[in-house]
Amino acid sequence: MAQWLRFQYQGKPGLGQMQGEQIAVYEGDLFQNPQATGETIKLTDVTIDIPCTPSKMVAMVDNFHALVAKLAHTVPTEPLYFLKGNNTFLAANQTIRTPDSYSGKVVYEGELGIVIGKDCYQVNEAEAARAIFGYTCINDVTAIEILNRDPGYAQWTRAKSFNTFGVFGPYITTDVDPSKLTVKTILNDQERQNYPISDMIFSPAQLVSLISQDIPLLPGDIIACGTSVGVGSMKPGSKVSIIIDGVGQLDNLFE
Repeated sequence: MAQWLRFQYQGKPGLGQMQGEQIAVYEGDLFQNPQATGETIKLTDVTIDIPCTPSKMVAMVDNFHALVAKLAHTVPTEPLYFLKGNNTFLAANQTIRTPDSYSGKVVYEGELGIVIGKDCYQVNEAEAARAIFGYTCINDVTAIEILNRDPGYAQWTRAKSFNTFGVFGPYITTDVDPSKLTVKTILNDQERQNYPISDMIFSPAQLVSLISQDIPLLPGDIIACGTSVGVGSMKPGSKVSIIIDGVGQLDNLFE
């Protein structure tokens, strides 16, 4: 297992791998065999950045049996997804902000994120599994009152694509078995979500394969696997944490 991150150090961007409370510095492209420089930096001395720059974030809807059952929805026969705007991307420890144009409820959605490591188009499930570089934590923030405000059209992109609403990181963790992972969301020290990835309707490899039939996936692209029960609203001043043991902990404030 390796945990990769990007950071800012003394005004310059960097790439590294976590080693306890230290970062082993690397150079090159994360997805093209980066090389260790031999330098180490204290984690406390850097500002964490998003761990990659996706060309797109593909986000799932109704991908957990428990949530589909609670909502009395039909179990989908193919992945249901939307694209989240690239303007939304936000790193760990940064502030999620309510847009000036919206005064309604803003909700958290703790999710597992799949990070693609190589070009992937119209691949089978085995090839899709090999295209997965690793996993990250996601908070798919939503202006929930916009989503179904117009009865004629569900506004997924608008509700989920305000600045700071696509939170992910702090690391990309490799060589983990997603089926053994659990996603927890902690809001102001209270656990609000705690659900197993094994409850997913479409597994990570299935998602990558099926989505790749429609659109090419590129290195650094992220698939947000969808959320389960326990989604709720955040009040200004809240701290929200998405915790996936074995992957990372994504902490942010909401204002």
